[in-house]
Amino acid sequence: MKSEPLDTTLKRLLIVIIFSVAFGYIEATVVVYLRAIFHPDGFAFPLETFGLSPLWKRLLLTEIGREASTVVIMLTGAWLFGWNLRQRFAYFLMIFAVWDVFYYVWLKALLGWPASIMDWDILFLIPTVWASPVLCPLLVSVAMFVFAVVIFYRDFYSVPIKVTVLDWFGFLIASIIIVVSFCVAGLRVTEPDFQAYFYWPLFALGYITAIAFFLKCFFSSG
Repeated sequence: MKSEPLDTTLKRLLIVIIFSVAFGYIEATVVVYLRAIFHPDGFAFPLETFGLSPLWKRLLLTEIGREASTVVIMLTGAWLFGWNLRQRFAYFLMIFAVWDVFYYVWLKALLGWPASIMDWDILFLIPTVWASPVLCPLLVSVAMFVFAVVIFYRDFYSVPIKVTVLDWFGFLIASIIIVVSFCVAGLRVTEPDFQAYFYWPLFALGYITAIAFFLKCFFSSG
């Protein structure tokens, strides 16, 4: 038996997308202000070493708190939109994916940046700096969006995606590999040869592993 009518599901997904697009705009406007404060002469890699003055420390701590709050808001939204763990996970994937893509869309509209998807960006600050070409978080977001759509599609036709403990462990390992590839590069963003520290094979390993485990779940669920 289907969980809800198709029109109800589509309306819910539309609301999620509108929420995520708007949230992406909020994120982008914060970055506009941060770049005016931290990079008044322009945002470009390699970055200058972050200052050690009380003002810099306070603003960086504030930004770390804001990033943590962003994740909490996404988790809260996913919890409210979904009605079981699988649905909530799918909504989180969709919210994050749409938010991330439109974050760059809004930055392009507001700042004319990035000039290309190979421009580098600071992605996150917890527990340390994450950095990579813009292409990488976009690839992750595309995969997350596709995963979410497939989960919703299978749920609607009462053939839910089944995930074992081993599968969850595989997804966790894949995520850690991707994050490590970002963090290794993030630690070198002030060095002239910063690009050499982003290990594309490591990122690809994590990305392909996540897709492989999702396909395993998909084909083993009937």
